[in-house]
Amino acid sequence: MKNTNYLVWLLSASVLLLSCSNDDKNTNGPGTPTDPVENNDANTTYVPAFEGQTRVGGLQTNTAFEAKVITTTLTSPWGIKSLPDGRFLVTEKAGNMRIVKVTGEAGGKITGLPAVNSAGQGGLLGLCLDPDFTSNRMIYWVFSDAVAGGNVTAVAKGKLSADETKVEGAVVIYRANPAHSSTLHYGGRILFDKQGNLVLSTGERSVIETRLLAQSLAGSLGKVIKINKDGMAAPGHPVFNQSDALPELFTYGHRNPQGLAMHPETGEIWLSEHGPRGGDEINRLQSGKNYGWPVVTYGIEYNGQPIGDAIQKKDGMEQPVYYWDPVISPSGMTFYKGNRIPEWKNNLFIGALSGKHIARLAIENNRVIGEERILTGENQRFRDITQGNDGALYAVTDEGRLYKIDKK
Repeated sequence: MKNTNYLVWLLSASVLLLSCSNDDKNTNGPGTPTDPVENNDANTTYVPAFEGQTRVGGLQTNTAFEAKVITTTLTSPWGIKSLPDGRFLVTEKAGNMRIVKVTGEAGGKITGLPAVNSAGQGGLLGLCLDPDFTSNRMIYWVFSDAVAGGNVTAVAKGKLSADETKVEGAVVIYRANPAHSSTLHYGGRILFDKQGNLVLSTGERSVIETRLLAQSLAGSLGKVIKINKDGMAAPGHPVFNQSDALPELFTYGHRNPQGLAMHPETGEIWLSEHGPRGGDEINRLQSGKNYGWPVVTYGIEYNGQPIGDAIQKKDGMEQPVYYWDPVISPSGMTFYKGNRIPEWKNNLFIGALSGKHIARLAIENNRVIGEERILTGENQRFRDITQGNDGALYAVTDEGRLYKIDKK
């Protein structure tokens, strides 16, 4: 009898241990595998450089979550960042900056900002807070600036007044030259890296005559820039074998990068950029590297013609970690920190404009191992996404909505 009781206990303990192990796996894994989320025809027959570079297997989040519309009163919001007290600072394309409460009440327009050229894809774009915002109240933002010779992607900074009605001492600290009359492809995201430097993404302005400038080290178009708080080249910049290379360049060969995010563990900067017809990309940025545009691409011209020599690989040019064909038009993005929804830890969330969803990419060893698309039924162009101080995700749409996405 004693041995029988022991065997029963041992069997029960084994089942319990197995159950706990499975629970841990379900809790800590990226979710339930599904078929790939993309099943539409690609625009090309281009072959990816490695398995999982596109159309990776799908995922489904196991933890119950919900998305709530917090407000619908915003007008073409472009950027959103959390304030220390949990409220949000939001930019609107036309040139406005507003503070929005978690409950959805939106404050009035904050004055004191430089004028923007909001034509086309221009306007008041991305923003970030100074790491010392609680003591200095400094904010930084990107906008399309009308200057002699055309328009440029510009960065300004200023102090949010104590009464939160205006920006004091606003000054432009950087302009991405050369200027051009185009009102397209400004890029426009900005963040602080772990060293306290500003990281800025700029577009190549779309038109044929400026497209090749993404490969020029003598200009700021189609680049990721690193500057200090005064707009000067950040220390430790890459050394290029070209005498006229700008000292503020970090990476080059980009098309229209509208998303930047810093990995919460590695501190590396990741970037999303719009491709043409096919070829939207997610890139992991490495100092001094060339990301290929327009020499290599997984897309084609909007009219169906090939781009350049129609090549996807070239020595000295980096491959995207992931690409989409057809496009989803990736914009603002953020890495998920914390464990309110365990499957999402360190996953990359990207707002999709033409795709009208939020893409979740599960990443392991710098490779995408699964993709999920959420809020697909909302019919919204998701422009930017951030994580709030409460651990929830908050996303703004071109249509003026602010969503809260969190565990049920």
